[in-house]
Amino acid sequence: MHGCSHTSDLPAVEPEPLAKTCEECLALGQHPVQLRLCLSCGHVACCDSSPSRHATAHSHATGHPVMRSFEPGESWRWCYRHRSLV
Repeated sequence: MHGCSHTSDLPAVEPEPLAKTCEECLALGQHPVQLRLCLSCGHVACCDSSPSRHATAHSHATGHPVMRSFEPGESWRWCYRHRSLV
C-alpha cells in the first residue's frame, strides 16, 4: 500500500456512514455485496462484485476518490483515480 495525493484531501475525521447498507441496491431489489464507505461524504454502496457497482458509480458521479471497506474487520482503502490501495 502507498499514499496518494487524494488522501490529504479527506476530512480529518472519517464521515459518519449515511446508511447501514447500499440503499441503491435495496431500491432495485438487489442484494448488496461487500459494502464500501466513501471517505469524502459517508455514502455507503456496494462493490464491483455487485451487479450495479454503486460505489464505483458514486465515485465517478461525485469525483470522490477514496473509499474504504465497510465490512467488519476490514480497514483497507482504495483510490479510484489511482486504481490502487492507499
